[in-house]
Amino acid sequence: MSAALVEEVIDETGFLGGRVRLRQPRRGHRAGTDAALLVAAARARARGRLADLGAGVGAIGLSLAVLEPSVETVLVEIDPQLARLAAEGASLNGCGPRVEVIEADVADLARCAARLALASSFDLVVTNPPFTNPRNQRSSPDLLRAKAHLMHEDRLASWIDAAAALLKPKGTLVLIYRPDALADLLAALRRHFGGIGLCPVHPHAHDAAIRLLVFARKGGRAPLKISPPLVLHDADGVFTPLAAAIHRGEAELRWR
Repeated sequence: MSAALVEEVIDETGFLGGRVRLRQPRRGHRAGTDAALLVAAARARARGRLADLGAGVGAIGLSLAVLEPSVETVLVEIDPQLARLAAEGASLNGCGPRVEVIEADVADLARCAARLALASSFDLVVTNPPFTNPRNQRSSPDLLRAKAHLMHEDRLASWIDAAAALLKPKGTLVLIYRPDALADLLAALRRHFGGIGLCPVHPHAHDAAIRLLVFARKGGRAPLKISPPLVLHDADGVFTPLAAAIHRGEAELRWR
């Protein structure tokens, strides 16, 4: 990838209402609602050691490290330029000593977790996997944006396997994904996880869900549960009070 495609910029407005400062490419994928939702969904479980798989510039993992100062965080990112920005973001937010950045392909991580001394060592894994199936949708002409969003569904299972390899027994996985891939997602999860919880995310109360927040426990046995839906916008198109609080980093989503 040409270095010219990455124009570094410190996000002056910050993330989560300015609580977290990120170094992001000027072009390509930028942290937004998906990352904010995942932070809110994972925060109540953020203790001990956590891993952010496919971390990009570290928006999710760094946010949890800032909001929960006791946690130790590992950011896994395949792109060396984004990994470098994530490391710079850790220093920028004053949590560098508690944050490690590892350049690795998440799809291969299950096979090399032991060699990297990562196996069964995490209390929490969070991930926002690439969610667009290139067989069904055209990719973005922007290479960075396309890389952040595209993944064949047969690779989703490898991300779930990686999370399972990293988690301690009874450790927690929290992820966000697209609703139309629910069957593939559940099939991948049930090889390692139980206690699965789903929270559908809707743009408006009467619209179909556009995301699923997913909670799962390694080796859990509890039955699947579906939480009440999370609605992002009211009838006037503005954020609902809960969605606004999530974007400010002030709300946690509790799993039932």
